Amino acid sequence: MASRSAIVFLLGLALAAAGCDRQRPGDGQATAAHNDTSPDEVQPASKKHGAHNAVDRHQRGMAAVDSVFISPEGKRVRLADFRGKPVLLNLWATWCAPCVKELPTLDTLAGQLEPKVTMLAVSQDMEPAKVAPFVAARHLTRLKPYTDPEMGLSLGYRVNLPTTILFDAKGHEIWRTSGEMDWTSAAARKLIDEAF
Repeated sequence: MASRSAIVFLLGLALAAAGCDRQRPGDGQATAAHNDTSPDEVQPASKKHGAHNAVDRHQRGMAAVDSVFISPEGKRVRLADFRGKPVLLNLWATWCAPCVKELPTLDTLAGQLEPKVTMLAVSQDMEPAKVAPFVAARHLTRLKPYTDPEMGLSLGYRVNLPTTILFDAKGHEIWRTSGEMDWTSAAARKLIDEAF
């Protein structure tokens, strides 16, 4: 069991080092070479530091990862439990500055999407007890503090933080994007409308 904890810890460190550094611009030529990736379809929450975001559709149609995470009520849930309407999944952590910066726009978006879309903001923090107070201290009233201390979702999708993935009502991926976004923008709303 100690070995498993060590592996989870090391993977968490790797995510922290690689994932939260979304301030560097990506390779525009490599991005443009893929038809399913559209750079800057959604405006980054801050254009400072040359932030670069792209919408990736390479996994379109793939079923959701079957990984367990924890509801705010302490129940073990899976993405499959939310089938029946589109799901917008955001993977974030309290220690990830771009994640924290986009949370207020996600909170606003959650209020605009209810009840047509389920918004799941799932913390990848290894200390889940600090997530609910963190959300409450920032007055995020619409985002519910789901937790994934094993980081099963971020590892299952092999993504950096923050990452947001849109699923259709049947649980199939439509698109994903990594990096800080302004989720209140018209461009973001247009992307979410792809679920309908």
